[in-house]
Amino acid sequence: MEYLYILREALVWFVTIFWLYQLLISVCSLVKLKDKPLKVKKDHRFMAIIPAHNEEAVVGNLIESLKNQSYNKELYDIYVIADNCTDRTAQIARDAGAIVYERFDPEKKTKGFALDWFLQQKIKEDAPYDAFCVFDADNIVDKDFIKNMNKKLCQGEDVVQGYRDIKNPTDSWITAGYALFYWTMHRFYHLARYNVGLSPLLNGTGFMVRFDVIKPDGWKTVTLTEDIEFSLQRIIKGKRLGWATDAIVYDEQPVGFKQSWSQRSRWTVGHMQCIKEYTKKLGLAIKENKSMVNVDGFLYIVGSIPMFIITIVLLLTNFLMYIGNAITQFDLILNILRYLIPTFLLPILTSAFVMWLDKRPIKPMIKGLLCYPIFMGSWLLINFKCLFKRDTKWEKINHVRNIKINDVAKSHNAELETEKELI
Repeated sequence: MEYLYILREALVWFVTIFWLYQLLISVCSLVKLKDKPLKVKKDHRFMAIIPAHNEEAVVGNLIESLKNQSYNKELYDIYVIADNCTDRTAQIARDAGAIVYERFDPEKKTKGFALDWFLQQKIKEDAPYDAFCVFDADNIVDKDFIKNMNKKLCQGEDVVQGYRDIKNPTDSWITAGYALFYWTMHRFYHLARYNVGLSPLLNGTGFMVRFDVIKPDGWKTVTLTEDIEFSLQRIIKGKRLGWATDAIVYDEQPVGFKQSWSQRSRWTVGHMQCIKEYTKKLGLAIKENKSMVNVDGFLYIVGSIPMFIITIVLLLTNFLMYIGNAITQFDLILNILRYLIPTFLLPILTSAFVMWLDKRPIKPMIKGLLCYPIFMGSWLLINFKCLFKRDTKWEKINHVRNIKINDVAKSHNAELETEKELI
């Protein structure tokens, strides 16, 4: 029992220090910093790249929102990579005004492979672009997205993540769970790190990369989470990523639990692939660069599946100590509550606080807030399942509503008006 006690205390200290560090960084999101000065004043040339697999129902809406950007229309082109499509995605994209590249490779189907295939061609062409932005086909984009990303380029940023908002947050408790998760991550992870000089991470869609960054090697990612993988590759080199709160992209999330389970399972497997591939490299980067950017990237890796495993081990040690009469039943219950309360109740308060900070109407999200512990709890089950069974099958998200950029603005304004009336 003595060894169990030592193990438990060591794990408690590790978990405590880890979360105190996260809390300290998160507080930095509350500080409003001055905008970075411009290093150059230039209107850059952009590629808007849309990898799309059987997205005929929604790709037109994204292209429409991109065509209506406030940025000079002569300075950006819209490209759609119709990747292994069996529907009318390519034709609809052409009709909407995009330049379409069709790709067929049944062995390499992920977005990372599609991006590399496309970008390699543009590199060989020596295409006259300064940067590119990547979107998912079910996105819609705020009219100032490219203008605000151009500002980041002028400030000297090379890789920048935009603000990934949700276009259907109130469709179900599942979409509300996604919204609350992303809103919290955006402020307390990405913005906080950007403020303190650490590195945010790419977040799947709505990000910008300076073209020169990928010219030497292309887009070389092989995991299911190409966004995280690319971010870690940059962090290992000691490079910080940028963050643009005002470059907004609206993403559609699955309404049903089954699709959400499948999607988040793929994300978890992708994280596990990144852990296997980059943990050692991040450790070596810390030794070589002696940079907090590398340390923070390493802690991101540790904070996913490894921290989940450590927590399970910690709970098991408490049960074993109880069985061995080393702790009382009261102590066992108290120790379990120390993990259950932060895991299931604290996220409600945290996300409500974020909504208040961001001036979002809370009334439409009350059901989502109450169900948020179930959403986060299901993610714990997904993590546990993926420890033993790693399903990498991609399942298409069913698009239940045809949402355009004007619909998002109208919905947001209506919610704000309702909130004002209640006040």
